[in-house]
Amino acid sequence: METTNLISNSVNLPFILAYVGLALMLALSGIGSAIGVTMGGNATIGALKKNPDAFGNYMLLSALPGTQGLYGFGGFFIINNSGIIDAQMTMLQGMAILAAGLALGFVALFSALKQGSVCANGIASIGSGNDVFGNTMILAVFPELYAIIAFAATFIISNSI
Repeated sequence: METTNLISNSVNLPFILAYVGLALMLALSGIGSAIGVTMGGNATIGALKKNPDAFGNYMLLSALPGTQGLYGFGGFFIINNSGIIDAQMTMLQGMAILAAGLALGFVALFSALKQGSVCANGIASIGSGNDVFGNTMILAVFPELYAIIAFAATFIISNSI
């Protein structure tokens, strides 16, 4: 009985859940962006061999999946600087932050991967001589919208806690 009280008094589970949520938010969105921009970069290297004059278009399309990592950082910043996370936070608050971290982290991860795929295909097509930069930008926005929605949900969650 004495050991159980010591453990429960020394471990602040809501605090831990909140920071696990923030860590997942940053890590998953960052991993997705890193992979997405790498996909675009790899496609750019191949496309440069065929059409080196379109580097500006390749660079913009390659960088686009990096925005999801920024949404993860933005969500982290909003929650971490809101004053919600402290030693007296409730279990519900800790779970809400964990849920927000999981939601934004996973949505940003998959959004960046899929956006990277769209961008890489557009880069390859531009490299082959097709004029599809504008169309690729439009199509690449679709996966981005879901990351924006997840970021907005994170903002709403942080305001409702």
